[in-house]
Amino acid sequence: MSLFKVVHLSHVDAVDLSFTLSESELVCLSGPSGSGKTLMLRSLADLDVNQGSVYLDGVERAEIEPTEWRRRVGYLPAESRWWAETVGEHFPHGQSKFLSELGFEGDVLGWQAERLSSGERQRLALGRLLSNQPQILLLDEPTANLDPKNTQRVERLVTHYLGRQRAACLWVTHATEQIERIASRVLYLDSHELVARPKGPEREQA
Repeated sequence: MSLFKVVHLSHVDAVDLSFTLSESELVCLSGPSGSGKTLMLRSLADLDVNQGSVYLDGVERAEIEPTEWRRRVGYLPAESRWWAETVGEHFPHGQSKFLSELGFEGDVLGWQAERLSSGERQRLALGRLLSNQPQILLLDEPTANLDPKNTQRVERLVTHYLGRQRAACLWVTHATEQIERIASRVLYLDSHELVARPKGPEREQA
């Protein structure tokens, strides 16, 4: 049985999207800018109006409390929000076991949130998300503002998390090299249609 099953999902920008994610699977979602990838992720997280059936571990979304659904189906936007004064105030119990894997020391919890760089925000937002122990990760270009070293850190952390937690991930990216490194499968969204795409040389011939 699939861990995450989407059947005939429709939202303002697309109709009839269906796919599945299996345990420990990382699927990359690609497509032209404006094709609706972000709206698709937000719909899966039940943050925007949408229709269709979405199942988590065999349970339909309507049977799960919205707040619990959004904890278990974790959405990481391209631009994260920071509402408190310090970094630590944004983490459960003021701590995260993922900080060192993201390249931070413990003192980062005392940093002023407003002084974070875009790359620091991006990495810390991922740590904040993983602290909730979601079963599904919906990541909207999580390494877009990162240098190669920190990109590698994020890729390694997410891959290890999926294996340890038997979770699954839908990762939006435009980077061909990244898709080759991390994806088990590729989904392509264009013209309101979601299709499977091969990786590597096979994709060039497709």
